[in-house]
Amino acid sequence: MDTLLSLSAALLYLAAAGVSLYCTRQRIRGAPPPGKAALMTPWMAAWGLHTWVLYRHTFLADGLNLEFFNVMSLILWLVAGLLGASTLHRRLEPLAVALLPLAAVAVLLAAFAPARTQPVPLTQPGIQVHILVSLLAYSVLTFSALQALLLAVQDQHLHNHRPGGFVRTLPPLQEMEQFLFQLITAGVVLLTLSLATGFLYVDDLFAQHLVHKTVLSIAAWLVFSTLLWGRWRFGWRGRKAIRLTMVGFAVLLLAYLGTKFVLEFLLPD
Repeated sequence: MDTLLSLSAALLYLAAAGVSLYCTRQRIRGAPPPGKAALMTPWMAAWGLHTWVLYRHTFLADGLNLEFFNVMSLILWLVAGLLGASTLHRRLEPLAVALLPLAAVAVLLAAFAPARTQPVPLTQPGIQVHILVSLLAYSVLTFSALQALLLAVQDQHLHNHRPGGFVRTLPPLQEMEQFLFQLITAGVVLLTLSLATGFLYVDDLFAQHLVHKTVLSIAAWLVFSTLLWGRWRFGWRGRKAIRLTMVGFAVLLLAYLGTKFVLEFLLPD
């Protein structure tokens, strides 16, 4: 049953990506795109099925399943939900064209990948809060990285005096940049809470192979915080903001998924 639901979620994500591509092409041609319902119906159906599959795969009798592919599925589920909510108010269909196929792949990998680690027992409520806030932080900052990539393409086209193509279907550059900094601000707040709860509730970072994750997460926090400070103090924007966002995201990617990949696939117990 779970396999069928995973396949259905993946197909619906791909259908929503196809509708997103069609909406983008229509706007490029100057033709009216289909209504939001045509896009959001398969998208939300996929997200709902993804929610159910994740619930079944994550909350086990003896703890949480936090294997590499399941965590990747969790993060992309959260990003797909955040992007869906944002697309209701902004023309972000080009992002959906790129993201939703990744969510489809993540659903299938989580469903069919063999188990490699034991579930994480939840003996303290504080650990549950730490895991939840961490996933939210990584998801929001992943979304900010995708937004930065889209902003980079838009900025490049405008600097080269080529405002046509799909770029003209996007919101104005200033609005896109403002949205990027809103995402980064929310992500830094969540990452701060993640680090704080980790120091409070994780007993032994070295025994649990978490020291590398913690050091890299602090490094990512410093990069994103520096960017926000530079924005406030010096008005940093444009390519500097894009570069620092991608650097911070790369460090954060190494901190969590990179560390999990090494522990589960290269250095298994």
